[in-house]
Amino acid sequence: MMFFNPLYLVFALPGLLLALLAQWHVRSTFSKYAQVSTGQRVSGLQAANILMRNNGLTNIGVKGIAGRLTDHYDPRDKSISLSDSSSQNSIASVAVVAHELGHAMQDAEGYVPLKLRSAIVPAVQIGGWVGPILFFVGLLIGITQLAWLGVIAFGVTTIFALVTLPVEFDASNRGMRMLQSSNVLVGDELNGARSVLNAAALTYVAAALQSILTMLYYVTLLSGGSRRRS
Repeated sequence: MMFFNPLYLVFALPGLLLALLAQWHVRSTFSKYAQVSTGQRVSGLQAANILMRNNGLTNIGVKGIAGRLTDHYDPRDKSISLSDSSSQNSIASVAVVAHELGHAMQDAEGYVPLKLRSAIVPAVQIGGWVGPILFFVGLLIGITQLAWLGVIAFGVTTIFALVTLPVEFDASNRGMRMLQSSNVLVGDELNGARSVLNAAALTYVAAALQSILTMLYYVTLLSGGSRRRS
């Protein structure tokens, strides 16, 4: 019972349900607009070349990466990796590419939240798995200070999830502006692209909520234990 407390369900279920809803929504929305060709007849890769040229991002490298919706921007080598799903001519693929180039533009301009997120990645990679271990070990053997250390370590992942929100929202906004100004998408196509990006944004909101609720669960367990001992 130390490692499973019914109270966990109270904190975990809302975040889990939102995460499942977000995953379903982003996949269904992407699938819908992946079947709608662009009026300009451009693939995601072609759109990337147009947007990079029109927005002074010609130093950005473009790579291929296996999978579906695995696209990402890497600030370390200034490149975007485009998944198999972005090679097609569709509103969905163009929207995803524009979003990743939004990250490239953030990097080029020194966007502070992006720099902060990149800076704490090493701490997140450690704290994400060390934090819960320290917490539960401290709770099990009755060393409150160790458990609180685990909470602090895990807290870095919560900070990361919260910082990710403005980074992702801003990248989508930049991407939409690039699409508009370059006329890669027009009219209802822009509304379709916005729907794809809004659906993707919900996954980041769900991740942040899950992290916050996990933190609250840890703090609640510790606070309750402290009151019982006093």
